[in-house]
Parts: sequence; structure tokens; C-alpha cells
Amino acid sequence: MVALLYWRQSLSIAWLWAAVAIGLYPLVKTGLQDLVHERKIGTEIFVTIATLIALLGGETVAGAVLMVIILIAEFIADLNTERARASIKALIGAVPQVALVRDDSGERTVPVAEVKPGDIVLVRTGEKIPVDGQVEGGQGSANEASITGESLPKDKREGDEVFAGTLLESGALDVRSVRVGADTTFSRIIAMVEEAEAHQAPVQKLADRVAAWLIPVVLVFLVGVYVVTRDVRMIVTLLIFTSPAELGLATPLVMIAAIARAARSGILIKGGLYLELLARVDVMVFDKTGTLTANQPQVVRAQALDPAIPENELLRLAAAADRRSAHPLALAVVAAARNRDLDFPEPGEFEQVQGRGVKARVDGRAVLVGNRALLEEAGIGGLPTTPQDAETAVHVAIDGRLAGILFIADTLRPGAREALEALRKSGVRRIAMLTGDNVAAAEAVAAALPIDEVRAELLPADKVEAITEFQRHARRVAMVGDGVNDAPALARADVGIAMGARGTQAALETADVALMTDDLSKIAAARAIARRAYRTIQENLFVGVGVVHVLGITAALMGWIGPIQAAILHLGPDVLVFVNSVKLLRVRIEGT
Repeated sequence: MVALLYWRQSLSIAWLWAAVAIGLYPLVKTGLQDLVHERKIGTEIFVTIATLIALLGGETVAGAVLMVIILIAEFIADLNTERARASIKALIGAVPQVALVRDDSGERTVPVAEVKPGDIVLVRTGEKIPVDGQVEGGQGSANEASITGESLPKDKREGDEVFAGTLLESGALDVRSVRVGADTTFSRIIAMVEEAEAHQAPVQKLADRVAAWLIPVVLVFLVGVYVVTRDVRMIVTLLIFTSPAELGLATPLVMIAAIARAARSGILIKGGLYLELLARVDVMVFDKTGTLTANQPQVVRAQALDPAIPENELLRLAAAADRRSAHPLALAVVAAARNRDLDFPEPGEFEQVQGRGVKARVDGRAVLVGNRALLEEAGIGGLPTTPQDAETAVHVAIDGRLAGILFIADTLRPGAREALEALRKSGVRRIAMLTGDNVAAAEAVAAALPIDEVRAELLPADKVEAITEFQRHARRVAMVGDGVNDAPALARADVGIAMGARGTQAALETADVALMTDDLSKIAAARAIARRAYRTIQENLFVGVGVVHVLGITAALMGWIGPIQAAILHLGPDVLVFVNSVKLLRVRIEGT
């Protein structure tokens, strides 16, 4: 306003100098801090020099307009950065500040900070759950999109886990708090996403380094132009177009926007460094159990060996014997019987034999369900040889005779093939599977998936060595595992990706990228976001900085434009960079 009034000759030049001094103060302060603490000449110092040269050279209005344009550009940058950060916090929403707690004295409302582990918290329809905990009573439907990125609500009943910041869409729950305050998954996610902004990507550091040496080079160039032309007006115009302001803004805003976009989809990326590495990964290594497979054994086929006992009766008696066992194989047998709508009773007698199976009496019949050793110890002969393969043989004997064999296998995780094919299309050259399981089981899984290499019967140290071997061939490697058992391999890989980390503190802390669900398609989505971010940075540097500035410098040297036009035109690449960066929050990205 002062510059406009001075230009209209309504104010004296003293007013203009005073206004410029006020405007330059924050720029000079930041510039001197960079100079003293980081030993670099930053954009703020450059703009200050340009403004002062313009004022001292007689281009007072141009100098004032230049400073105003830079301040507007910085304001837009701050505005868009805050918008990206607000998106990060909006992805989960605010955790309630109070909780309804039930104790011996009744129900009372207390601040969330006063809730302790073990307290019973009551949550009703439409309320956000204030703590991480376990359902003690009631049932309902919770929308966990804030944690997992999934829009469909999850049914919750006694024994299920719930998370702070998620919305109870229907029903009512009594929740025993397990983690409160800063220990909740919600709080850890927010903290990690905010910390991610501090982890600069190599391309971001490169932009900072280029800006550091570019400014001295530009100043030398401008001195040379002035010596030749003695044209202060041209120098001021060149100062405007040689400002590296956009160079410093070309990458940080993209990184913040990309991390926010990923977090909204239930993907935590620990920083720009891992975002860039993920975009450039060419080898993806997967653990098998719990990653490519669902880690939920299922009965895949049943073989009845006694003509008097048909397949359904074999399965019914085996399920009755197994129904009191918590062993994963026993649970698979019981689930198979329920899937066939078979009615199986409680066993009259039950004994769990450690490492062998179970002995039970069902409908007055002696039933053995377990491995070969269990039946051999019971003196049952005629056991067929079952080759070691991807299926586990569970033998069933009825009244001292072998009745049949149930074959149980782990199943592929839903969407595993599609996820790996999407990664292949995105440019991943090699997909490998590393597992501690036997060769036959590993090869059976690999045969159903687009996997290039399988290594089985590996110890954790062997997995680390395998990843190191890939890296020796100049490969960038991402390792996908559960975040706990595979911690050494996750740490050794260029990018460690933990599956289903929403309630696992170790997974959140170990991995560079944490997926809040067990959905393999999130890996392809994370890579798509990373690649889009990397491409956006390249667009910013090439178009927003390179092309516009080269054209501007050329126009200034040819004398086609002056300082006022240059200052106005200079706003163009600023706005272009900001809009191009922030669009990452909205643009369609496959898988998100």
C-alpha cells in the first residue's frame, strides 16, 4: 500500500524506506540465522540484496514491489504447507478430550489424560474411542479409516481390539484401556508423520546444495553484467529472475503433501528419504508366512481311508475332538466342519498331547487327531507315507483304526497376485521370496504368484545376507515383512515395509514404511505415491524453475522487460510450484 501511494506521489520516499525496512526485517533475520548457523547464503539474503540494490539504484518502486512479491510467495508457501500439515492431522481427526469411565463408584467423565491402563471406558454410538484397548462387553461397528485407510466399518465384540481416534458408528462398547495418551497408535502415527518432515530426501538435499552454490555464482554473474552494461535497471531485473526461491520450495512441499496423502490411505512413510528410495526400488523381497500368505491354515482336502466312515463323518468327529484345542491346526479342522454346516458335539473326554495332537471320546468312540507320531505311539499301524510338501497331514484314528487324513495348508493372502503384478507394472524388475519354511511349502506359494526367486529354510541372518547380495549388484531393495520377526532384514534393506502394523509398536518403530492393514495392494499404492511425488519434483525443477527462469533472464538481457514486469512475472513460477505440489493431496493415484 505504501509503495502504491508513493508511486501516486501521495507519500514521501521516507515512508517507502520505512515500509521496506519493516518488510525486510523477517527476511534479514532468517538470512542471517542461515548464514551464522548453517554457513550458507540463503534466498532471504539474496532478496534483501536485490531489494537494496533496486532502492539505491533509483528503482525504488521496483525494489518495493520485488520485496512484496517475495513476501506474498512465502505467504503462499506457508499457507500451502500448513494445508498439507492440516491434512495430516485431519486424516485421523481429534481424539476426544474426555472419556466416560466406569468404576466401583459408578460412571464419571474424566479428562483422557487421567485415564489409566485397566480402566473401563464406555463408548456409545457416534462417539470416538478415546483409548487403545480391548472390548470387555457390548458390540458395535467401528470405522477405522483414520488408522487403516479402509472405509468399511469393522464389527467389534468381546475380545476384539479397538483404537483411539476411531469412530463407533453403531452399538455400544465397554473398553478396557490398554494404551492411553502418547502411547496410543493414534499418537504414535501423528508423531511419526510429523517427524517424517525432518528426514530429507537426497533430491531435497541436492536442491539445498544447488541453491547454496548458485547464489554466489549468480552474484558474480551480475557483477560482470553491471561492469559491461552499467545498467542498474537490467541488474535489478536479472536479480529478480535469478532468485532461487522456487528451488528451495520445489521439494519440501511435495514431500509433505505425499506423506500426508499416504497417511490418509493407511500408509506411514517415515520421511522424504524413504519416499524417494521407494520410488527407485527395483527389487522387492517378501517374507512368506503372514505376508504373502494369510497365516490362517485351512483344510484343503480330506482323504477317508475307512469305507465305514465317509468324509463328512471323518471331519465331524475330528472337529469334535479338536474343539477344545487352541492349536492353529485344530482351529482349521473346526472351521472346516463349520463351513460344511456339520453339527459336532463336545467331547466326553479330552486330552492334549504336547507336540502330537489330541485324544478324545466323541459319541462313545475313541478319537485320535494329530501327527503320525501320535498314532504310532498308540500302536496304530498301516500309516501311509505322506511326502513333505506344502500341505500338513493330520491323521485321524477312530476306535484304534486309521480312519483318514486331513490335509491342511496356509492360503494365499487375498489380492497377493494382483498386488505383485501391479508392482511389476510399476517398474520393479525382480520379486523374491525369503522364508524359513521348507522348500516344498515355499515353492507351492511361489508357483501361484509372479515370483522370480525363492529361498527357503532361511534363518534371520540368512535373510540379511540375501538382501546384501542383491544390493551388491547395485540394486535398491525393499523388504516386506511383519516388522517383528523380520526386523534384521527390514533394517538391512534400503526400504523396510512392515505389514499390519496398526497395533504393533515394534513394527511402527522398525520399518521405514508401515502399512496399517494386511492389504498387499497398499504396497503398490505407496510406490505409486512415491513415484508421483518424484515426478512432481522433477516437474517443479524443470518447468517451475528451469524454463521460466531461463526465459525471464533471456528477456531481461534483451531489454524486453523491466523490474516491475519481472517482479510480477516472478510470481508465476511460485504459484506454479505450489499448485503442482499441493495437487498431490487431491489428484487420483491408483490404489489410494
